[in-house]
Amino acid sequence: METTTIESRSDFAQWAIERARAIVGDQAGDLALAARDGNDEEIARTANALGQAISEALIEVFDGLISDE
Repeated sequence: METTTIESRSDFAQWAIERARAIVGDQAGDLALAARDGNDEEIARTANALGQAISEALIEVFDGLISDE
């Protein structure tokens, strides 16, 4: 994944939009298919994967806010 410099609220908003789009593209389709099929185990697995991707994105930006001192 490429590094993005966030210098303003607008930069952060753009980053958030792009990350959300990537997460939905990667994860949400699997969740929708599992829901359509009604497989509870698969729904849980794919929902957890979506939640994990969101958490990782939030941690990624948080880590970027902490200085390397």
